[in-house]
This record gives sequence, C-alpha cells and structure tokens, in this order.
Amino acid sequence: MTLLTPLAAGLSQYSILATSAWFFPFLITAISFYQFDQGNDEKKVKNAKKLLKYYDFIIIGGGSAGAVVASRLSENKNWKVLLLEAGRDETDLSDVPVVAAHLQFGRMDWKYKTEPQPGVACLGFIDGRCNWPRGKVLGGSSVLNYMLYVRGNKRDYDSWEAQGNPGWGYDTVLQYFKKSEDNRNPYLKDSYYHGKGGYLTVQESPWRTPLATAYVEAGEEMGFHNRDINGQYQTGFMIAQGTIRRGSRCSTAKAFLRPAHKRSNLDVALKSHVLKILIDSKERAYGVRLQRYGAIYTVYAKKEIIVSGGSINSAQLLLLSGIGPKDHLQQLGIKVHRDLPVGENLQDHYGTGALTFTTKNPVSLVQTRYENVPSILKYAIFGSGPLTVLGGVESLGFVPSSRIPAGEDWPDIEFHFVSSSPGGDGGDQVRKVHGLSDATWTMFRPLAYKDSFTIAPMLLRPKSRGRLMLRSRNPYDKPLLYAGYFTHPEDIKVLVEGVKMGLSLGNTNAFKKKGIQFWDQVTMPGCESIEPWTDAYWECVCRHYTQTTYHHAGSAKMGTPYDPQAVVNHELKVYGIRGLRVVDASIMPTIVSGNTNAPTIMIGEKASHMIKQDWTIQYNHRRVPRSVESAWPLKVNQTKYF
Repeated sequence: MTLLTPLAAGLSQYSILATSAWFFPFLITAISFYQFDQGNDEKKVKNAKKLLKYYDFIIIGGGSAGAVVASRLSENKNWKVLLLEAGRDETDLSDVPVVAAHLQFGRMDWKYKTEPQPGVACLGFIDGRCNWPRGKVLGGSSVLNYMLYVRGNKRDYDSWEAQGNPGWGYDTVLQYFKKSEDNRNPYLKDSYYHGKGGYLTVQESPWRTPLATAYVEAGEEMGFHNRDINGQYQTGFMIAQGTIRRGSRCSTAKAFLRPAHKRSNLDVALKSHVLKILIDSKERAYGVRLQRYGAIYTVYAKKEIIVSGGSINSAQLLLLSGIGPKDHLQQLGIKVHRDLPVGENLQDHYGTGALTFTTKNPVSLVQTRYENVPSILKYAIFGSGPLTVLGGVESLGFVPSSRIPAGEDWPDIEFHFVSSSPGGDGGDQVRKVHGLSDATWTMFRPLAYKDSFTIAPMLLRPKSRGRLMLRSRNPYDKPLLYAGYFTHPEDIKVLVEGVKMGLSLGNTNAFKKKGIQFWDQVTMPGCESIEPWTDAYWECVCRHYTQTTYHHAGSAKMGTPYDPQAVVNHELKVYGIRGLRVVDASIMPTIVSGNTNAPTIMIGEKASHMIKQDWTIQYNHRRVPRSVESAWPLKVNQTKYF
C-alpha cells in the first residue's frame, strides 16, 4: 500500500491519455503488481499434458454448464472425468468487468455471424449480419458476457414441466439455483430465494454512476417496484446483480473449476477441438474424436458423453456426428444415426440498442472517465471504481406489454440500462461489437466521448424461431446461423411498445432533474423517408439496429417422445442414442424470461445430480476394460478424419 503514492505520482501525467494502446497493458501490469487475487487460494486449472484412453465421463465444452458438470462429477473420487475445451484459459483482462465488449473478436471468441435477413433485421449492420459472439475459452461465454445474474420467471420453469418434463418446475429448479449461489448482497442474506456458500459469487457492483439509481427511481415513478427480480416477483426495477467476486468477473471456470484443481480424477484438456462423437452399430455413444495441438486423438467413455458446447456448438457437433434432420445430413454425406430436429428450435433474446439519451452532467461511463490511472489503481488495489461496472450495464427493468393481462407477474420486456452509448467510446469498440455500418454510425458519431446512455428494450419471450445448419461436413467450418428475427409478426409489435416505454422512462422527473434529453438530432439512416417518432419509424429503427443479447437457446429441445421438436428427454438424454446427454441452454424448450447464464448454470447443477443418481443405481452397468493407457494420435489422412 505504501507504493500507491509514488506510483500514482509517477504515472499521473498519463491519466489524460485515454487510449487503449497504453490502457490495457498498464491495467494488466497493475493487477499483477498489486496481486489482485491475493488471499484467494484458488489457482488456475492445469492443462492436462496427456490424455488417457478411457474415462468414465467425457464432457465436451468447459463453459457455463460444462464447468459445472465437470466440477460436480469429479466430486466422486471413483470416477475419472475428462473436460474438453476448444479454447484456452481466461486472462487477467477478462476479469475486468467494464471491458467485456473488448473481449469480443479476440482469441476467446468463436466470432459467429448470422446469415443476412434482407428487409427484415440487422439492416444497419455490416453486410446485414448480426454478430453472435460465443466464448471459446475455459468458462465459455461466462468469460465474455456482461455478468448479469438473472434467473427468469417462475412460470418459465412451470411451463417446461407442464410440457412433459417432470422435475423442471420452479420449486425444484430453485434448489439448484441456490446450490450454486454465494450471494453477498447484505439485503438478501436472509432471503429464502438465495443461497450462501455456493461456488458462484453473486453481488452488485461495488461502484455505480448516479444514473443507475436514477433509472430505478424512474421505474418507480412509472408505477413499478424496486425489487429483487430473482426473488418472489419479477416485475419491477433493480440495480443489477452480477457474477462478480471482489470486483472482478466470477466465471464458471473461476467458480467451479479452480476449487477442483487438485483433484487427480479430473483432467482438463485445453485447445481440444472435438470433431465427432463416435457412435457404434447399436446406437451407443462410446467415444470422441478430437484435434489437439495438431494431432488427432480418439478417447473412449465408459459411462457417458456429455455435450455442453452451448446452443451453437452443441448443435453443430450433434449434426457432424450424424444426429439431426435426415435430409440435411444426407445432403452432406453424413451417416444418419438418428433423425432428430437438431438446430430447428433456435431462439434468442433480441431488441434494439438505438434508444439513446444525453446529459450535460458528467455522470456516464464516457471512455475517458474510466481509462485513466486513478481508475486502474482503484480497481487493482481495492477492487472498486468504474472498472467494476458489469460491462456498462448498471440496472435492469422487467415490464409487461399491453398483451399481458393486468396484475400478472409475467413481464415480456426487459430493459438493460447501459450508462453509455455507442458513441461513448468514440467508436473504439461498441461500434465494432455491434457491427454498425458506416451509415448507421453517423447517427452516433456526434456523441463521441460525450455523456450519454442507452435504454435497451429486449423481447423476453419472442415467438420467432431461427435455425442452425451445417455449412459443410468440415468441423472447422462455422455453421449457418439463421436468426429468424421478426419472422413472427408479434415480435416487432412488442418491441416497438418496449421502445415507447423506454422513451417514457427517459421523460420521468427522475431523469429530467439530471438534465436528460432524448437524442433526436439525427434519425436512423435508412429510415429517413418515414415520419420520425411514429410506430412505423420505430419499427424501421428496430429492423436496422437489431441487437442480440447473446442468449441463444433451444437448438436441442427438451421434450416428450411425442414432441416432434424434441431432441432430448427430461433427463437430457438424446433420444435413440445411449450414453449421450446434452447439458446447456440448447435444451430449453422455450427461452427463459431473462438473461440465460444463471439458468444455464442451474441446468448444469441439475444435470449433474441426475447423472450421479443414474450411475449410483447402475454402477458397473457398462463393462469396459479399465485401462489407464494413454491416448495416442491416430495415423490418418487429416483431410478425411471427419
């Protein structure tokens, strides 16, 4: 602590140079210098040097669900568990909450893009495509996301159960939410709805702008309660709860895998790209083929293979392995093991990020306000300051549209309050991650480095559906992603209603007393021929600035054997293939009414419990030689291994 003054004095001259060229290297150096994780006995997971030939369980994908499953299954010392992750480990930079957007397009991102929807959606983006970032890193998208801890609505889970999925009702899944959670918000310490002592730390950011509380006050002014939306009721406004610990990101890798780093029965293999699930003539999944450091390996599972790659990667891998729509697979020359609708129920929360407000007061997250030496030191030493804000999202709101009967706690619109705008960083990163075209950027260029913020409405239960298909049988080719945004006419109507409610929020006294004004000086390029501020204009805006909230789900739907859209049953077992489960957001029959990371972690917890129950009853059911022989690279033509 005694070094704070001389170090700050020596570098204060650079505090006005708010450029990423110096900011990120100095930030990483400061974190290392002050040993930000001092007192934390969790060490990073070791990357396995060699793989065994046989494991009891092979888990594909070390993300939001896979990390949970690997941690929980390896609690049984008699089971040998292998976790395969295509990416590397998270970095010191990914720990810093406010820079979440800067993590996209790097080595930790799969960098997916949707196929164009001419005249329908994503019109104001480069090539008419929406960016769909996904985590290619241990911890998965919990390393790239904005850390928002939202569970959804009780009725989401009761609906899953009512659709023929026993054990997925709210009263049951609540226990798995609580099992993971270590909630450190003092006002929730005695809440029935929250857990203490779990692996996953949940709390509010230790720092916030004045706009965050003004936003909650604006919600109250409009007649909504300030409440814990993860508690008894969901409708209302709140300061965001996030998966952070001591001011830094708490990914599932940090939460679930680091405490397990000493377990000898858990192997974590990074840079391991699974190419195919191996299925025998009796339709049993018995192993995987993977590429690691330039070599191809085959590893065998004695009990089960668990696919936890997320809604995009899991669906792609199932298709490559011969599980999917028969016609599609046959067109690509892939042997069909099971004709199932993999990829056909793809869902996402989406909305618009175009609703911008300005203020003359210096109260927002302008880039120059946090890219400076004092902010770095406050973060590195105390775990506080503006760098701890959850990717810029400070508050949330859940409200019903006019389509929801009065009095029902069933909101269908979520507001993300972002204490900046696409212009806040001068076009440095937000413009890139959203994919704004040069024309669309002209709307926000006048706001470069100026105080502004965004109220982003999002559809909680869109009726539109997309689809994922293989581009080719090459496992390194990115899949075709058809978002299907606005393909159901109801969605655009609800979103326009959300935009108008967002405008009403900005017009409350809570905001007016802070000098807030709606940014109406420039209209959306491409919508010039439509009368501004009409419903038709807002529809045009939504179709141009169509923003994903990174909540892809449903591509391997859970349902009954009689459901023509179902891929897995209520135990998450793939229909018709023994020894294979899917455990991630792709199993959601319908997307939950809120951000999907917390529900995905819950799915990992519940699935782990079901797997343990199964194999406690069926122990030694499958008799495979218990060899500890190492897996050796296959001598194959690498152009034909798939």
